[in-house]
Amino acid sequence: KMAGSSAPWIGSAYLFLQSPCKTIVLPSLYESSQKKPSVFKALKLALADSTGSVNGVDMLKVHCSHPHLIVQLKFCKQENCRRFLQSYREGALQKSLQNHLQLSLAMTTVPLEMELKAGSEHLDNMLKDEDRCLECIYREKPDRLRDEEITELEECLKSLIVHQSINNNMAVKDCASLNSPSLLYPSQGSSLSSQVTFIFQGQEFANRMLTPDDHQKFAKLVSKKWKQVGRSLQKNCRALRDPVIDNLALEYDREGLYEQAYQLLLRFIQSEGKKATIARLIAALEENGLISLAEELLGLHSNEGC
Repeated sequence: KMAGSSAPWIGSAYLFLQSPCKTIVLPSLYESSQKKPSVFKALKLALADSTGSVNGVDMLKVHCSHPHLIVQLKFCKQENCRRFLQSYREGALQKSLQNHLQLSLAMTTVPLEMELKAGSEHLDNMLKDEDRCLECIYREKPDRLRDEEITELEECLKSLIVHQSINNNMAVKDCASLNSPSLLYPSQGSSLSSQVTFIFQGQEFANRMLTPDDHQKFAKLVSKKWKQVGRSLQKNCRALRDPVIDNLALEYDREGLYEQAYQLLLRFIQSEGKKATIARLIAALEENGLISLAEELLGLHSNEGC
């Protein structure tokens, strides 16, 4: 049933985390503005380890429900979910997360207990039956887009990587002290503009202004998802508020999807100027599962979609 559909394989699950150690309260650490970036970084790296890719599993939201820290996960592609389940079943994910938390929080040890659920199903009770676990996760479609806080933490983490690469791995402890927009999307007078990079699928790419070629490819390939991409871009672009997106849909309805998408990106480029960069567009595409289009814009020419 799952393999027979031409639609992309997408599923959702919840990862429950808690520490049996009374002095380590994960929700409290995550609620701390100073510790939150460190906990998020450990989660991101451990999940990447579990699937072998930074995009193998997406965090949609992190809930604090004492004593648990609950991570809502979204999987694109069945093979990524399979790798995650194997890592979880064998204890590799637990060990990886413990190690990353120890490093990020500068603690000697971080004991962890984990539980995995999909809907009302407790997957820990059926881990040996991988296909059944996959079916449960596949049945649970994500009920939300990625939380804005997660997007901000992602950008903060990317900025930290960029900042470290520019400064020869200079240690930067406080993520909040980094001005992520100026690092990722430098202003016109920034001396770093020729050096700034961003990370996509574990690879480093030079950040640059959008080109006419990018504009045309986006309009041609984004199809019906142009509105979702617009709403992702609107977080840092006042020119793309909801009424504007709705007006574009009506105004260019007769011309079709290409023209609607073209006009959307035109508004973005016109309003943002030199800040209308490829990194911002790629982040918006990634948030909406348009991985193949992102790869096309970056010249990777992969046929694998999300």
